[in-house]
Amino acid sequence: MNNDLKEKTFILLKPDAIQRGLTGKIISRFEEKGLKIVAAKLVQVTREQAERHYDVHKGKRFFESLVEFITSAPCLALVLEGRNAIKLCRRIMGATEPLDADPGTIRGDFSLDVKHNLVHGSDCPDSYAHEVKVYFTEQEILDYRLELESWIYYA
Repeated sequence: MNNDLKEKTFILLKPDAIQRGLTGKIISRFEEKGLKIVAAKLVQVTREQAERHYDVHKGKRFFESLVEFITSAPCLALVLEGRNAIKLCRRIMGATEPLDADPGTIRGDFSLDVKHNLVHGSDCPDSYAHEVKVYFTEQEILDYRLELESWIYYA
């Protein structure tokens, strides 16, 4: 894939995804679409990481609830790469509110509650730049080629 077509996004499979044993099903949705995993790490999110991750929500009434939930059990942090990765992953995940999420999306198929909506994904390049640094160092994000890229991308 041409380097100028690559985009990375940060994905976090939340405690409910881990506890419900849905990690494989969720990851397969991204991979089957053609996105490439360039970093993956099982993490027990610390309070400091959670506060950094949700920095944009500090001062909002639901901030503490977000921090408590994300630190309640392990999460799986991922960096995915592909053309339009951010927008594509947001579509695969579905609307934040599961009642608004279309069938066929992760949240539409597996989630009933906005707090327990299984997965977080960066919503723009600036969010990615902020969130990825909370969980990964630059050295942990790999740069490699999959042979199938030539079968997915025309450029």
